[in-house]
Amino acid sequence: MSTHITVDPITRIEGHLRIDVEVDGGVVKKAWSSGQMFRGIERILEGRDPREAWVFTQRFCGVCTTVHAIASVRAVENALKLEIPKNAQYIRNLIIAAHAMHDHIVHFYQLSALDWVDVTSALKADPAKTAALAASISDWPGNSRQQFEQVKGRLAKFVEGGQLGIFTNGYWGHPAMKLSPEVNLLAVSHYLQALDYQRKVNQVVAILGSKTPNIQNLAVGGVANAINLDNQATLNMQKLYEVKSLLDSVQQFIEQVYFVDVCAIGAMYADWLKHGSGVTNYLSVPDLPLDSKGTQFDFPGGTIFNGDLAKITPITSFEDEYFRKNVSESIAHSWYDGEWQKHPWEEETVPKYTPYDANKKYSWIKSPRIDGKVMQVGPLAQVLVGFAQGHEPTKRWAAKTLETAGKVAGAQLTPAVLHSTLGRHAARMIRCAVISELAQKHWQLLAENIGKGDVAIFNEPVFPKGEQQGFGFHEAPRGTLSHWVVIEDGKIKNYQAVVPSTWNAGPRDAQDQAGPYEASLVGNPIADPERPLEVLRTVHSFDPCIACAIHTVDVEGNEIARVKAL
Repeated sequence: MSTHITVDPITRIEGHLRIDVEVDGGVVKKAWSSGQMFRGIERILEGRDPREAWVFTQRFCGVCTTVHAIASVRAVENALKLEIPKNAQYIRNLIIAAHAMHDHIVHFYQLSALDWVDVTSALKADPAKTAALAASISDWPGNSRQQFEQVKGRLAKFVEGGQLGIFTNGYWGHPAMKLSPEVNLLAVSHYLQALDYQRKVNQVVAILGSKTPNIQNLAVGGVANAINLDNQATLNMQKLYEVKSLLDSVQQFIEQVYFVDVCAIGAMYADWLKHGSGVTNYLSVPDLPLDSKGTQFDFPGGTIFNGDLAKITPITSFEDEYFRKNVSESIAHSWYDGEWQKHPWEEETVPKYTPYDANKKYSWIKSPRIDGKVMQVGPLAQVLVGFAQGHEPTKRWAAKTLETAGKVAGAQLTPAVLHSTLGRHAARMIRCAVISELAQKHWQLLAENIGKGDVAIFNEPVFPKGEQQGFGFHEAPRGTLSHWVVIEDGKIKNYQAVVPSTWNAGPRDAQDQAGPYEASLVGNPIADPERPLEVLRTVHSFDPCIACAIHTVDVEGNEIARVKAL
């Protein structure tokens, strides 16, 4: 007998997401992903100056601010065929890298770890044994017995006071939780330490971007970071070395804590390496440009179909024709007027809400496609694309991850295990480690370029008469992000954003092809239908950001929905 489970809202994500699953025999047989908010910023941008768009698009989301700003200026620059100075590329790249490291650390520890770590179990742990365990797998100086005693004491005070604070309402004691008390105490300790390190790397974004969230230093044509080594009010060596110090500190945490935790926890839940695969078509775009034209990158891009790493179609530049021609979005099951599937430049955003119906319309999220095919985006896509193209740091960290996790699991692991719920966590950590290295490289490139006397940061945009079309992409923390703009006589005629959580969280299309969230849930075990922890594990592995995919706009101020967070 089948059971229908609705989880609404999914918590520990950005935005409002509803997931429905049908469970039969303790296994998910079918799933539906529904975004519960409408995004209307595209319509707000119509008629505006294209140079303003990046300021508005940062407001798609309260988390993914920087990435939308980057994609937006790249889209307008693409429409104008505008190159930007190398200093501007390097400064943007450092902001991109710092934002990504912050995002990945937050995702694993603050948003996902509680799906695997039983916080209350840590109260039974022996801090001495936890310290011995930690010393056997890492040299991290924050793994002392004293540290673990303090964390255990803090947890005990929460419980004695009748409140678990941020740990309230977890699925503690769930039959799918299997870590020992000592490992749980280790993870809780690192959870708390991660708060400090995500703050540190976010300081890099603030120093270079003037503030965070919602950076202020971008401009179509470059950046607004005046460079003068003899002026305390501009970007100088003191500020650059402050950035370097922060990057050094966070890189140590990533390599000695984040890497180890993902490998160890992943290996202890090795059975989850066979769950959550779903869509094995992957899309990633190149990023961290090394030249002014966007033709050379430190991260490769491309598409992989059916998980075949031997066959890859590269995406090679900001002008890439394959990407430009083949992206489309379907609204067959989305709350918009019509049934069409269109290229972003040809789309319109006309909301038309109807009651939730899994057989008709059931989400505010559209369904993006490449050449009509469903694609999974995100760190897993980027790691597999990098692995397939021989990207050295990706291959090195992937090999180290599989070897380390394999030793703990007592099995030889291959890249095939990455097509899974836990594989997405491993890939995000691999990407974070690679970015921490490349951030150091781009800091060096910026310092050396300034040292040569080059202080250029901006090229003036010129808007010709007539119509121009542009697209800008960025490999954001959650995957491929692209903005598409049509400019007419210097004003925005149409604007569309095709974002990572639209690719992954989108509903079925007219061909009834399930989106990546929906496909990945099929086959997942459900131990307790009243507490569907396993649903959260797989959905959280994508790091949903639903406010990017959709947004609420009601100019009359009327209440649109009321939800109760459990």
